[in-house]
Amino acid sequence: MAVTQPEILAVTGNEAVAEAMGQIDPDVVCAYPITPQTEVVQLYAQMVADGRVSTEFVTVESEHSAMSAVIGSAAGGARTMTATSSQGFALMWEVLFVAASYRLPVVMTTVNRALSGPINIHCDHSDTMGGRDTGWIQLYGENHQEAYDNCIQGVRIAEHMDVRLPVMHMYDGYVISGAIGPLQMLTKEQVQAFVGPYRAVNPMLDTKNPVTVGPFDGLHGWYFEHKVAQNRAMDRAFKVIQDAADEYAELSGRRYGLLDPYRLDDAEIAIVVVGSTAGTTRMIVDKLRDRGVKAGMVRVRVFRPFPHEEFAQALQHVKVVGVMDRADSFGAQGGPVFMEIRSALYDCDPRPQVLPFIYGLGGRDIFPDNIEQAFAELEEAARSKGRASTGRRYLNLRKD
Repeated sequence: MAVTQPEILAVTGNEAVAEAMGQIDPDVVCAYPITPQTEVVQLYAQMVADGRVSTEFVTVESEHSAMSAVIGSAAGGARTMTATSSQGFALMWEVLFVAASYRLPVVMTTVNRALSGPINIHCDHSDTMGGRDTGWIQLYGENHQEAYDNCIQGVRIAEHMDVRLPVMHMYDGYVISGAIGPLQMLTKEQVQAFVGPYRAVNPMLDTKNPVTVGPFDGLHGWYFEHKVAQNRAMDRAFKVIQDAADEYAELSGRRYGLLDPYRLDDAEIAIVVVGSTAGTTRMIVDKLRDRGVKAGMVRVRVFRPFPHEEFAQALQHVKVVGVMDRADSFGAQGGPVFMEIRSALYDCDPRPQVLPFIYGLGGRDIFPDNIEQAFAELEEAARSKGRASTGRRYLNLRKD
């Protein structure tokens, strides 16, 4: 298909995702409102009411019920989607594992927001980083365009027969969800051709071919083997994710990888970052380059499965790597992304120093000078030749 050049729209991140869902036109959407995701399902419900889509919209009494209904719908043989945030995501916790273990190709939008307590409704990544081992594929978007693109690509990834796992795609609450940004949309016909018709696998509602869903899988059952099968599907997902991105690039002109490096080829110091903060970090990289500092950046796009080989290849030549986490892992040696990056680089020879930075918890602002401070600490660590402390560094933390 030829690459299109559609008009550039000004929309919120939530509007971008609602439009993507409308073009996908799933059979069923089961959802419950929660800030800052509410606008997604509100706009989609309006599409249903206006007859723009053929979806059956199921309203429920909680997010636990939403995911339970999603599981029933997907197991019944319907292409199914949902959306949530923060405490809603946490309330789904029990059934997130069920959706993954049943190998249901659900796509869920998760707008990142801090977890309570104390009560907080602003952006950080503690919700989905806390759910990194639920068995879902995780795609993190940087901006409005990527929120739209990841939603569409997520359908192809989840439904691929080499994968058959649920996909959650994320973007930053308020910073992206409620702010206005640019969006170039495909046509509905292009999206429909890209995702293709839904092909149910062993649906419960096929009465001529009865199946058992959710049996007891105890001590002498196959639970162990089923968990291994899930992990092997994660391994196969790497290729499927990249293949879907490559095909999407032919359609849209927008290229995505498992990760997104920036000015990294000759970098001596580099930062790894997730989400909307990548834009500010690129600006600081350019500023440091103008001063002769060999700085670079890598943005995390795919977090589950974690592309450890690609990160090792991208960062093995860097002297010091700083990892900026917008979530913490209490009692561990750093945030979730830090631990993955340090593990990925462990076998490199020489091995880069890896330093943990925590920022933006509960929506705390991250300013350009905070990121410059992080790079300054990386420069100092490079001069120390491996003697820098690997303890957490907190960016824009109040001192009193």
